[in-house]
Amino acid sequence: MGALRTPREKWIEAGLQALASGGVDSVRVEALAKAMGVTKGGFYGYFADREALLTAMLDAWERESVDEVIARIERESGDVRDKVRLAGRLTFSSDRLLPIDLAVREWSRRDDTVAERLRRVDNKRIQLLRDALGTFCADPDEVEARALLAFCTAIGSHFLAADHPGTTRATVIAGAADIVLDVPRSGPAG
Repeated sequence: MGALRTPREKWIEAGLQALASGGVDSVRVEALAKAMGVTKGGFYGYFADREALLTAMLDAWERESVDEVIARIERESGDVRDKVRLAGRLTFSSDRLLPIDLAVREWSRRDDTVAERLRRVDNKRIQLLRDALGTFCADPDEVEARALLAFCTAIGSHFLAADHPGTTRATVIAGAADIVLDVPRSGPAG
């Protein structure tokens, strides 16, 4: 997100960090002010109320996790598969974005407005994936299945507690990505 330029951005960033660490209920003006070492009165110079802050936080999350990711991968040269991997890393492996994303998903279970926002974000993300997969896979049903598998792996792997004997989760996820992205696998010589 770059350097925080204004106090408004600091409130949004503090809110996102509180959301990531404790969920939406931990995004409280008084607690944020205390954490930032400022008075809560300054908050009202930028936001009408807590709801306005929550909306601004969702706007910042959407911009950073969709618009900025898309802009970055569009600037990259190279193979479409590498761009898909980069988008996944920027979004679902990021120490910054992942906790916010997971917190927004939890929040969306209790708030229809947030659920609609999450749907919009996920639709943009999965369309990016569909477009990439469509460059090497002509069957629309297969493109949709591959996109779903990739998305479910990216999100679901953070909730799965299963072990992977003889290997690591990262290796298994990389192998799943190779399958989704139709990367030729080297097998035993025959």
